[in-house]
Amino acid sequence: MLGGALLAVPVTAHATAAPAAAPAAATAAKAVGLDDPAKKDIAMQIVSSAENSSLDWKAQYKYIEDIDDGRGYTAGIIGFCSGTGDMLDLVEYYTDVKPGNVLAKYLPALRKVDGSDSHQGLDPNFTKDWAKAAQDAEFKKAQDHERDRVYFNPAVNQGKSDGVGALGQFIYYDAIVMHGDGGDSTSFRNIRKRALSKAKPPAQGGNETTWLNAFLDARVWAMKQEEAHSDTSRVDTAQRVFLKKGNLNLNTPLDWKVYGDSFHIG
Repeated sequence: MLGGALLAVPVTAHATAAPAAAPAAATAAKAVGLDDPAKKDIAMQIVSSAENSSLDWKAQYKYIEDIDDGRGYTAGIIGFCSGTGDMLDLVEYYTDVKPGNVLAKYLPALRKVDGSDSHQGLDPNFTKDWAKAAQDAEFKKAQDHERDRVYFNPAVNQGKSDGVGALGQFIYYDAIVMHGDGGDSTSFRNIRKRALSKAKPPAQGGNETTWLNAFLDARVWAMKQEEAHSDTSRVDTAQRVFLKKGNLNLNTPLDWKVYGDSFHIG
């Protein structure tokens, strides 16, 4: 978007008329959203660096463990949890697509443990069966589907609505992955609401960097409300690093740290 008025310059018969907006338009054309396939893969790698200490996010379909954060089992490419409902939604969707799959028999137990950290009805074989399911291409597609439906697409859509680029859309995505988008004070929508009391997004006339810093301040506050998320390095030594460099389009190369580990995408 061009700011300021264009000066009227007389054009002589010998002048070559070159559109003044061309460079800006060319730059704008290069700016792509996080839903661009290459940018999306970068987003998956950065989240995986925080969730799994690895850039190889495609190796995480089989991942499952209880990380003692009060959410029961955490599993898969985005940390679906048995205690927060998204794992239940995933297994229900997978069972709709593929009835009789190896995880379908756990649906009654997943409904009972929803909202708690209980393993009742899941142990002792749920983790083995999860790993077995992860060998099925349909289960991988189901994980991709639920990741996009619940987390990725809402974050990107809100980012585009707020007028932020790929970095801002990623910042939203990482927040919604960790905090969900429920009604509690630390949810994504309430992190955004907290930021709105300090700054405005570009779509409301605000400065993009100022807005994203305000959002990250609100995100850090939310993380510190919960002991399991009190280490804020995924913001401090990753997202803020990109923001301080002015990398609003999340262009490579990228270098960052999470929980003390260094990562690089060339």
